[in-house]
Amino acid sequence: MRRTLPILAVLAVLLAAIAIANPFFLEPAGFLGFVRRAAPLVILAAGQYFVIVSGEFDLSVGSLVTVEVVVAARLIDGNEGATWPVLLLLVVLGLLVGLANGLVTTLLRVPSFIATLGMMLVLSGAVFLWTGGAPRGALSEGFRMFGRQTGWAVLILAVTALVVVLLTRADFGRTLVATGDNERAAALSGVRVNRVRILAFVLSGASAVVAGILLGGFAGVSAQVGQGLEFQAITAVVLGGVVLGGGRGSVVAAMAGALTLEALFTLLNLYGISGALEFTVQGVIIIAAVAAGAVRLPFAHPRRSKGDAHAAS
Repeated sequence: MRRTLPILAVLAVLLAAIAIANPFFLEPAGFLGFVRRAAPLVILAAGQYFVIVSGEFDLSVGSLVTVEVVVAARLIDGNEGATWPVLLLLVVLGLLVGLANGLVTTLLRVPSFIATLGMMLVLSGAVFLWTGGAPRGALSEGFRMFGRQTGWAVLILAVTALVVVLLTRADFGRTLVATGDNERAAALSGVRVNRVRILAFVLSGASAVVAGILLGGFAGVSAQVGQGLEFQAITAVVLGGVVLGGGRGSVVAAMAGALTLEALFTLLNLYGISGALEFTVQGVIIIAAVAAGAVRLPFAHPRRSKGDAHAAS
């Protein structure tokens, strides 16, 4: 709870500032509309938390969100009867991408930054090749209701938040943090380091599936629908106090960081400040978070090598 209080305080200040600039925000419809818009980023931040706290990165989630929306539109093409089979296919696709990221990072010992950057480029190229830059097809109303209707979006966000909090409170959450903090010690204590990290990537892929479904609902079909979301998710996580490099942080604080980032962007828009400044804000937050982590943890234990972790798995 102590780790969560600072970001919650910042969030409260930003929400108050939004309410002053736009009194409609205080009404249930206004506030729930904000939550609906923030839901995809909050869910992505929760998935990114699992990867970052284990000591890795996932740069592929933005492209995966785009793939989910584009594939859904092409396969459904307005046919209500195809909605649920396609939703199931999207879940499988997201889990497979997460699994591939995890296997390449752990078994092939490719740094996750490079592995997921490569996956991001593969997915982006596949979308462009398939669509020619202009996605075809249409999402059904049954698909779009999850993101378009505020009640559904808030419910999905609440269920996702409950699931991720329960996961972090379980043994998996503790082994995940232990892996990111000191993988050598975790492996010697019996933690299957590779398996834990692979599962973290799978959960990140699952979060991209849910975020893609919600974004498809209210943002529509576009080849750029997920562009930049990977960096927003990482920014939200570090804004919530999660240490890049792993081993420190709270998933509740990471999700609160996503709400805070969305609130900051909303406030900037209300005052007519250019949306291009959002990238500057994200860059400043990431640099400041890394610098603060280096100051707080100057004598952190070195992480175990990938080869040693692989041998222990």
